[in-house]
Amino acid sequence: MAQKKGVDASSPIIIKKYANRRLYNTETSSYITLELLSQMTREGREFVVVDAKTDEDITHNVLTQIIMEEESRGKNMLPVNFLRQLISMYGDSMQSLVPQYLESSMEAFRKNQEQFQQAMQGAFSSGPFAEIAKRNMEMFEAAAQAFTPQAGAAPGKKDDGDKDDEIAQLKAQLAALNAKIDKL
Repeated sequence: MAQKKGVDASSPIIIKKYANRRLYNTETSSYITLELLSQMTREGREFVVVDAKTDEDITHNVLTQIIMEEESRGKNMLPVNFLRQLISMYGDSMQSLVPQYLESSMEAFRKNQEQFQQAMQGAFSSGPFAEIAKRNMEMFEAAAQAFTPQAGAAPGKKDDGDKDDEIAQLKAQLAALNAKIDKL
């Protein structure tokens, strides 16, 4: 993508928000959506959203709006108990420490996630344990899905019989893998 003269590559992209709620990307000279801003965030692209009339920085408000839209699509990452605790911190004497704590916690989580992914890719990409690792990851993913609400199902309303069946299947798969490991 061609860069405009005088624009530093490390400077954030300026997004202008107009009174009609439209977002304008000054880098590409085009209107964009919140979904595109969400994608840019996931890609690690830095941007600042300013009110087109007042030049006030409204990035925080727009990022919060993106989170609300993601949450309303059923991609809930913020548990109700966490939200309640967060709300209760407003006005508390420790309120000023919360943003820094959350930011450092998220950064530590991201680093751990990257290290885990690198270790899994490096350790199990080839060799005699590659197949076992692949099956373990499939079981792990199946277990993770067993504890997330299914589309169309109300959270926490999954039939106990379904859970028991899934758990029994996972236990059987685990026993089969253990038997294969013992043979090695």
